[in-house]
Amino acid sequence: MFALKKAIAVLAATSCLTACVTPYAGNDGMYALPIGDAPVTANPTAYSDALDCLAVHARNNNIAAPRIAVGRILDYTGSVSEEGGRRITQGASLMAMSAFNKAGARLVERFDTSVTELELRYANNRLIGQEGGDENVRRIYAGQMPGSDYYFVGGITELNYNIRSMGVDAQGGHTDARDGVGNIGGRLYVMNIALDFRLIDTRTLEVVDVISYQKQIIGRELRAGVFSFFDDTLIDIAVGERALEPVQLAVRAGVERSVVQVMSRMYNVADSSVCSTELQAEGDPMGPEQSATIQPSPATLAAEQSRASTDAWNVRRDDNITTGLRGRS
Repeated sequence: MFALKKAIAVLAATSCLTACVTPYAGNDGMYALPIGDAPVTANPTAYSDALDCLAVHARNNNIAAPRIAVGRILDYTGSVSEEGGRRITQGASLMAMSAFNKAGARLVERFDTSVTELELRYANNRLIGQEGGDENVRRIYAGQMPGSDYYFVGGITELNYNIRSMGVDAQGGHTDARDGVGNIGGRLYVMNIALDFRLIDTRTLEVVDVISYQKQIIGRELRAGVFSFFDDTLIDIAVGERALEPVQLAVRAGVERSVVQVMSRMYNVADSSVCSTELQAEGDPMGPEQSATIQPSPATLAAEQSRASTDAWNVRRDDNITTGLRGRS
């Protein structure tokens, strides 16, 4: 009899859990309503404000923005998840387009031209109509599409797991387990990604800028539990939390940081007076390299050497830099 009551109780609990799901579709055509009501929000990084600031700086100073084309930015890490998909986003090119748009660059499409090519083919065969004019077909004119000044390509080149990790576990209680036993533990681990980009002059195919950045990503795990007896009752409770900094958001941050680098040089931002507040507010110790022009020159080579130095423009290691775009005050 007792076993029957237990079975009925379990069946009733199961029915309560599945009360919102039935094998029959409702009048709205759905079996169940999805959970979650978080609204769609913007997706900024620590460098989005700096990109917006550069765009404002260019407009206020009547600086002509270059035409930029974004090519394929691929994942070269080859990392695959256990489920078979890629661990790293394949949409870095789209992230770069969004970043250049924030910085005020004039974008020309070179990433997916399939529709344009098809339309040109149809128009060339006089298959596409248009309103007005002597002819009702779309006409193709020489030079109707603007060209790019530079194009931006590269890839995600590193994904390093568990650069360093640490953890602690503790357990304690009375020698008699019936008096209770507790445990607590935590773990931290660090990984990183790296990105390498090139800015290329479209007319000459000369590489005018090379950028390489890495970003570390941190994860944590916390857990605690208690195990005890109370008369003939057993209590076993465990709680925990796991959190990992979003890997794909780190990719976006690396892309936007690189675009800050590119566009600051396009706009001839050669000192720390421009957009310093935006970068410092986000805690970034590095800013655009100093360069008077975008063309290869001794100044450019000096900037490349400065970029390669771990001490340059880092307030933690360079005592000569105390304020400005690339350091913290």
